[in-house]
Amino acid sequence: MKLSLALGGGAGLGWTHIGVLRAIEDSPLEIAAISGTSIGAIAGASFAAGKLDYLEETARTANFRTLLRFMDPHFKRGAVMGARTIEKELEEQLGSLSFADLSIPVAAVAADLKTGDTIIMNSGKLVPAIRASMSLPGIFKPVEYEGRLLVDGGAALPVPVSPAREMAPDALCLSVNLQDDFINRAEMAGISRVDGKYPNSIAIVKASIGLSLRNLGRYSLALDPPDFALSPPVGHIDMQNFTKADELIEIGHRETAAIIPEILKRIEQSAA
Repeated sequence: MKLSLALGGGAGLGWTHIGVLRAIEDSPLEIAAISGTSIGAIAGASFAAGKLDYLEETARTANFRTLLRFMDPHFKRGAVMGARTIEKELEEQLGSLSFADLSIPVAAVAADLKTGDTIIMNSGKLVPAIRASMSLPGIFKPVEYEGRLLVDGGAALPVPVSPAREMAPDALCLSVNLQDDFINRAEMAGISRVDGKYPNSIAIVKASIGLSLRNLGRYSLALDPPDFALSPPVGHIDMQNFTKADELIEIGHRETAAIIPEILKRIEQSAA
């Protein structure tokens, strides 16, 4: 009854992963390993470290004021957010842990700006790896890690199926792609021409970025297909909005609960 998870990036949409994890906790399934990109790495590490309750409380109580405190706006070279409060919180909750201390194998995915390589981190100290995986280019400064210059793993492997398979080769793999709901994302960005006018330039840029992220996620999954794939309908929520946890957690729980019977059936058939 074991299942590995590949949790994709998606900034504020990542609260969906909490609902995914809660639904699996409520089922007969056992999570064998988790690989995560960006906020997927945060969710996976929090689960494996026994800190999912803390992450959920943080998500559900987030508001504009707390977001400003966490993001630490500044305009220094290389980034517009300092993220010192995020780093402090990660250190307080996970700073004493290495990957080896976690209850299950976990991997965090980042991209090396110097070489273009996809970097899979699953050993050593936990917090530096998570911090690198969540370093959105231009938003948070890159992280120097073992001689590399690392940014958000979404630039290289947005839905990290292969690391999940490698850590738990005997388990079925479930992917969670938060970037696939392009139709609703385009509508949210203001692309709809109900007034007969072209959308403004900001709407066009946002929709184009959303399309690129959708396609990158699909190409990633086509190269390394999971056994089961979730694409939660979350495109109506802006990725930069971290205050929609209640809705996103409910969506993640609902979509996962709906697919769990199929997973259990596949496992039973394999065991027969």
